[in-house]
Amino acid sequence: MLKRLSFAALFVLLSPSVATATPTFPAKVVHISDGDTITVLRDQQQIKIRLHGIDCPERGQPWGTRAKQFTADLVGMKTVMVQPMDMDRYGRLVAVVSSQETGKSLNLELIRAGLAWWYRKYAPGDKVLEKAEDEARVAQIRPWADPRPDLPWKWISGQRTAVNPMADPPFYHPYP
Repeated sequence: MLKRLSFAALFVLLSPSVATATPTFPAKVVHISDGDTITVLRDQQQIKIRLHGIDCPERGQPWGTRAKQFTADLVGMKTVMVQPMDMDRYGRLVAVVSSQETGKSLNLELIRAGLAWWYRKYAPGDKVLEKAEDEARVAQIRPWADPRPDLPWKWISGQRTAVNPMADPPFYHPYP
């Protein structure tokens, strides 16, 4: 019988004294909630994972379905390598997830494909994610073709461009 890993178990797993003893681990992707949230199976335990340092368009937001499909195409029902980074306020493991087949980081590939934003607030100073986002923006890949794309964290809070067209200048960066 499959069980979800409890918040308490993950807290212990990621506590500072145990963090160094919790290296990258393999797990099988068993569910994709959206582009940046997946569930993996490890030792018959389901672990919900939020991808570190990125934010994909939400369900119902332009490109949200495509981000989810991209994630499914890259890692759906496959074994991945999970590099734990943190726990979020919802009890999800925050991690970098890489394809075991290709070694490619799902987090980075979503940004390169123009299907995620570098979430500066949670991954400040990440030059790899910054460069990938800059390249996607310059190439005007997907949402970047729109001079004022809706940011996922604003979309979910109801501060959509359609609701408030003067909210942000073109190519707004929330965390300069």
